[in-house]
Amino acid sequence: MQNEQITPDHTASDDKGARRAVTVFPVLVLVAGAAGLLTPGTFAGWTESVPYLLGVVMFCMGLTMTPLDFRGVARRPWAVAIGLVAHYVIMPGLGWVIAHLLGLPPQLAAGLILVGCAPSGTASNVVTFLARGDVALSVSVATVSTLVAPLVTPPLTLLLAGSYLPVDAGSMITDILKTVLLPVLGGLVVRLVAGRLVDRVLGVMPWLSSLAVAAIVCAVVAGSADMIKSAALTVLIAVVLHNGLGLALGYAAGKAARLGRPASRAMAFEVGMQNSGLAASLATAHFSPLAALPAAVFSVWHNISGALVAAWMAHRSRRDEDVTPAGARRAPDGAAVGNA
Repeated sequence: MQNEQITPDHTASDDKGARRAVTVFPVLVLVAGAAGLLTPGTFAGWTESVPYLLGVVMFCMGLTMTPLDFRGVARRPWAVAIGLVAHYVIMPGLGWVIAHLLGLPPQLAAGLILVGCAPSGTASNVVTFLARGDVALSVSVATVSTLVAPLVTPPLTLLLAGSYLPVDAGSMITDILKTVLLPVLGGLVVRLVAGRLVDRVLGVMPWLSSLAVAAIVCAVVAGSADMIKSAALTVLIAVVLHNGLGLALGYAAGKAARLGRPASRAMAFEVGMQNSGLAASLATAHFSPLAALPAAVFSVWHNISGALVAAWMAHRSRRDEDVTPAGARRAPDGAAVGNA
């Protein structure tokens, strides 16, 4: 699913549509995965369509972008840089460590590492919004991490997964350019040229992206249905650890940089939530359908965990507001301070 972005250009109905899509998305992906697992023959020919489906997701992401997203990067380059470094250091490193500690087979290990090397994605902006985090920072980090993915994801994958499976970094760069960067830029151009028309259908974009990612998961699961039954529990444990530690360390990175509580919440989701659709596409094309399994499981799990963590953070914010003394104002990190 694309990074649905909450910006001043969006209407309240668009925001509600994005939130509904995030809520329904895990269920949709679960149903798609179950269909691929139970009737793999029905979707046997879908694997070849995975890159095109990802292109649809990324084109939708481009349609949601506005110049305001890039101004946010210029306003706070230091915070965006911290988010970008945290994302591309924490998640790839965690993928390698978890794969090593759990003794994952080479294909699953490479797939898990590839998930960690992917840019941030799948509804991280909306989840940040639900958590009462810094949405502007979330959008900026998500945008930049996606745009630099062709330069960062392949060499990181080669460095960390090369000992498990051969990695053709050059071919991977070409695939990311074709399935990520070009569709995103295409969507951005269409938004700039036909903004009013795009605004009318903006609420449909999260749903279209959700369907495309569900189809990717269905294709990936159908392609390795027999192997999934024996490896599913191990992969689930690896994914839960990868995502959970990513969320926690992303939040810790924001706190260590003294970015404040809302920005730290944004960092948690931008680090812990990955573009699993891209990871699944690359794993299928460059490794095997089995290597795409961690991405398929991650696609379901990180939306469930993200929604739960966002609800908990929002509850904490409301509780803090309830106990704030009358006449006090709240500091950027959420602490109550007296009026000057």
